[in-house]
Amino acid sequence: MVLLGVNIDHVATVRNARGGLLPDPVDAARIAEAHGADGITVHLREDRRHIKDMDLTRLRQSIATRLNLEMAATPEMVDIALDTMPEMVTLVPERRQELTTEGGLDVIGQFKRLGPFVCALQESGIPVSLFVDPNPEQVSASADVGAACIELHTGDYAHAWHRSPNAAQQAPLRQLFESAELAHQLGLMVNAGHGLDYENVKPVIAMPHLHELNIGHSIVAHAIMVGLGDAVAQMKVALGAPVSHQWRSESKNPAR
Repeated sequence: MVLLGVNIDHVATVRNARGGLLPDPVDAARIAEAHGADGITVHLREDRRHIKDMDLTRLRQSIATRLNLEMAATPEMVDIALDTMPEMVTLVPERRQELTTEGGLDVIGQFKRLGPFVCALQESGIPVSLFVDPNPEQVSASADVGAACIELHTGDYAHAWHRSPNAAQQAPLRQLFESAELAHQLGLMVNAGHGLDYENVKPVIAMPHLHELNIGHSIVAHAIMVGLGDAVAQMKVALGAPVSHQWRSESKNPAR
């Protein structure tokens, strides 16, 4: 069964809107784990727009599953990762102007710059995943630079789904499947994520060799309506898990 990494960044976004302490991302992580999350994902951005350094420290001390730290490939972030020692680091592109990550890393164009960061992290025992578009050249470059894993960017597929679910299951989904197959052949673990929700995730879980999906915004958005525990449990069911006793009400289905 495909694992679920729950991204809790936007719990911190809500907290930061008032500048206080609530809602607490660490509490959110515990609830997510209690309702089936296989791991917790956070993106420590250079501008600290949602997750803060103290959140990362407290999460490292508190969670019971696995911590996946998304971050830019910079010396500052590598130092933070080496101090925190998450179970995985996912290197992502980052622009100050973007609302959310807009695409995959250009591993080919940044090959020489990325190599030392990947090496430093993995020599310290932290597996590195690269967030890349479903492009065979970028997948191959990810293996060549020494990454242990890729996370395929599903954003183009998700955008296509909202325009036309049938069209999304043609070229965009095929690109994801072909990239996953190539990554597996090259010895890379395959994760995926970005823009996935309770409906468009269903075709994606048939992706060959898929290990884990990282999903955040749709879970946090749905949690406003049904509570975080149910929102996580329902996503686990969408990924193929049996209905848990913790999923309290069948009437609390995500809006279609």
